Amino acid sequence: MNISGSYQSMFRIPELKRRILFTAMILLVYRLGGHIPTPGINREALRAFFDAQSGTLMGLYDMFSGGGLSNATVFALGIMPYISASIILQLMQTVVPYFEKMAKEGESGRKKINEITRYGTVVLALIQSFGMAAGLEQMSGGIVLNPGFAFKLMTAITLTAGTVFVMWLGEQITERGIGNGISLIIFIGIVARYPADILNTFQQLRSGEMHIVKGLIIGVLMLAVIAAIIAITQGQRKIPVQYAKKIVGRRTYGGANTHIPLKVNTAGVIPIIFAQSIIMFPATLTNLFPGNGFFEVLGRLFSPPNPVYVLSYGLLIILFAYFYTAVILNPVDLADNMKKNSGFIPGVRPGKKTAEYIDRVLSRVTLPGAVFLAVIAVLPDLLIKIFNVPFYFGGTGLLIVVGVALDTLQQIESHLVMRHYDGFMTKGRLRARR
Repeated sequence: MNISGSYQSMFRIPELKRRILFTAMILLVYRLGGHIPTPGINREALRAFFDAQSGTLMGLYDMFSGGGLSNATVFALGIMPYISASIILQLMQTVVPYFEKMAKEGESGRKKINEITRYGTVVLALIQSFGMAAGLEQMSGGIVLNPGFAFKLMTAITLTAGTVFVMWLGEQITERGIGNGISLIIFIGIVARYPADILNTFQQLRSGEMHIVKGLIIGVLMLAVIAAIIAITQGQRKIPVQYAKKIVGRRTYGGANTHIPLKVNTAGVIPIIFAQSIIMFPATLTNLFPGNGFFEVLGRLFSPPNPVYVLSYGLLIILFAYFYTAVILNPVDLADNMKKNSGFIPGVRPGKKTAEYIDRVLSRVTLPGAVFLAVIAVLPDLLIKIFNVPFYFGGTGLLIVVGVALDTLQQIESHLVMRHYDGFMTKGRLRARR
C-alpha cells in the first residue's frame, strides 16, 4: 500500500479535489468567524473566569465550541444547540408514535425530521443565549460592560445567528464537501487546541519541569490509546443472515447471504457526553455557590481522582452506553424486517427468537465497548493528577477526533477505490484506468 501515492491520487480526481478544497474553505471560514467578538463583553474578565471552570459543564461546552465560549465570540454556542436538538429528536422517535412513524417514512420522513431539528436548534439557541446573557450579568468581575435588557436581546440575537450560520456551514460540507459537516466542525474546534498543548509540552521538557523519560512514557501511552480507540471504533460483530429465494414469473429474487454488523461501540461518544453532563453538575454548583459547605463537600467527592468520582463516572457511562444503544438499535425491528424479506439467521427461528438472539449478542458486544469508553473518559483526569500532563488527552475530544478522522478517510477511500486508485486502508495496488 502506497500512502504517498494515495494522497497524490486525492488531487488527481477533479470532483474529490473540489470537495476537499471546499471543505477546507468552509472550515477556514468557521475558524475566522470564531475570532469575531460578541459586543458588550469584557473578554479578558470572561477568560479569567473560564480558567477556573476546568472540569465543569461550562468547560465542556467551551470545548465543543472550539474555545468560542471563553473568548466570547459570535460562535460562542457553537454547534451544541443543533446536537442537543438532534439527540432530543432521536430520543423522541422511540417514545412519541408521531416521530416514530415519521422516521419510517424513508427520505421524506428524514427531510421532515431535519427541518424540525433546524427549528429546534433556533429555539434552543435563543433560550441558551438569553440564559447565558442573564448569567453573565450576575457574575462579578465586570464581565458585562453595559448590563440590561438591550444587552440580553443583542447577545441572544447575535449568538443565535452565529449558531444558525455554523449549522448552515456544516450542512454545506455534508452536501458539497467531504465527510460529515457537523462532526468536522466539532473536530476542527477540538484540534485547534492541539498546537498550544504541544508547545506547552515542549517547553516543560526543555525547562526540565518534565523529565524526558516521563515524556517518552506518555508518548507511548498516547499512541497505544489512539490505536485502541481505532480498534474499538472499527470493531464489529457480524451476524450471518440468509435470504430465501423467491420466484416471481421467470425471475428469481433473493437467495443472498449477508450479515448484520453490530459495532462494539454503537453509541459513539454520546454516553460520555450524557455522563459528563451529570458528573460535572456538582463542580458547577460549587463554583456558582462559593462558600457553601454542602456544595464544597459534594464538589470534592465528584472531582478527579476521587474514587467516588471515578466509580460514578464509569458506571454512568456504561449505563448510558446500553441505554443509547437500545434507543438507536431495536432488535425487534431488525427481526421483523428480516422476516418480511424472508431473511433468517442460520440456526435461529424467525420472529421472537431472532429478536432475542440479536438482543443477547448486542448486550455482550456492547459491554467491552462501554467499559472501554469508561476507561478513556477517566484517563485524562488521571493523567493530569498523577503524571501532571500539561494537556487534556482522552475523553470525548479524542474519541471525536479519531472517529471523525476515520469517517472522513473512509469517504475519501470510497472515492479513490471507485475510480480504481489506491485507498488509505486497502491492500494491494489498483491501477488507474487508462
